[in-house]
Amino acid sequence: MFSFFKKEKKPTETPAVPLTAEESQEAEALIANLESQLQAETDIDEQAKLYEALGLAQAKLSRTEEAIDALEKSLQAKKSIGDGYKKLMSLYNAQRAAAARNGDDAKIDYYMDKMEEMRQIAKQLTISGN
Repeated sequence: MFSFFKKEKKPTETPAVPLTAEESQEAEALIANLESQLQAETDIDEQAKLYEALGLAQAKLSRTEEAIDALEKSLQAKKSIGDGYKKLMSLYNAQRAAAARNGDDAKIDYYMDKMEEMRQIAKQLTISGN
C-alpha cells in the first residue's frame, strides 16, 4: 500500500541495436535518392517532407549533425509536429545530455534554447490547430 521503504526501480536502458550491413546500405541509398530529389524539388511543402525523411534516415545511421541540419531545414520550410519534430527534439536532448556529461555549459544552454524553440513551435501549432 505505502511505498515508504521500497527502493525505487531504476529504468533499464535498452541498448541500441546496430544496423545490419543491408539496412545500412538501404539507408545510404535512401539518402542519395532523397538528396537528388531535393535538388529537383521546388514545392516548399514537398521539400519539407523530403528534408524530414532525409533527417530521419541520417539519424538512423547515427549521423547526428547532418540529421539535425536536415530536420531543422524541414521545420524552416514547414512547421509540423511529426516524426521529424520528435526525432529533432530527441537529438537536441541527446546533444544536451552529452554536453552536460562533458561539462560544456555553452552547449547545454544552446541546446536548451533549441528545445525551447521546439516547444514554442508545438505551442503555436497546437493553438492554431494545424
